[in-house]
Amino acid sequence: GRTSLAVSATDNPKIIAPVNETDNIIFLPLNDEAALKAAFADQGEEITAVIIEGIQGVGGIKEASIDFLKLIRSLSDQYNAVYIADSVQCGYGRTGIFYSHDYAGVEADVYTMAKGMGNGFPVAGISIAPKFKPWHGMLGTTFGGNHLACAAGLAVLEIMQQDELMKNAEEVGNYLIAALKEIPEIIEVRGRGLMIGIELPASLPHVKKDLLFKHQIFTGEAKPNVIRLLPALNLTKVQADQFLTKFKIALKG
Repeated sequence: GRTSLAVSATDNPKIIAPVNETDNIIFLPLNDEAALKAAFADQGEEITAVIIEGIQGVGGIKEASIDFLKLIRSLSDQYNAVYIADSVQCGYGRTGIFYSHDYAGVEADVYTMAKGMGNGFPVAGISIAPKFKPWHGMLGTTFGGNHLACAAGLAVLEIMQQDELMKNAEEVGNYLIAALKEIPEIIEVRGRGLMIGIELPASLPHVKKDLLFKHQIFTGEAKPNVIRLLPALNLTKVQADQFLTKFKIALKG
């Protein structure tokens, strides 16, 4: 994820070395259809690819709209650009479907995967559309095709299918989201399945630390004050209730 062009496509200047700085990346506001159309109208012949998360992770669990994803697909086809679905955090069954982007009903050309792919074992991969013709040796990487990593990846897929973990992610996620929306202190609850963002007011900056140090519940965060829930896909409703109880205590300080 931190190769030269990849870090150029992030808005975090801390990980962009001067040698990696480039003007070859255009940043657009999420779900701004007018800005997307304008970018293609202005530089469409030069645009190689569009990269987007179906649901932003570090960006605060903000969901790309169905219309926006469909427009990306349409403009990519029109201008012969590649639609790249960044599914590293929001994919692999976390939202109740395998690739979160696909709730829009259109397919990307490339899906990137990692994180949950090995259930903790370091492994990553991509899915490519049939229009790309792979050939042996196309990808060169020191650890590519690692047998242990492949075994771990296969084991994860087998358990996901055997235990119906995507169905569980959808059901328990919907249960959690509905319960969280009943808590008055929360500004907004966002997300799908077991990828949930809880936006809190600035007056409650302590909640994440209290969950960790007082209740031993580890959560993610997004600035300025969003708690990210990314639990294991086999989370039960009993465990969800335990979290809700501790979360309400943490809200009270």
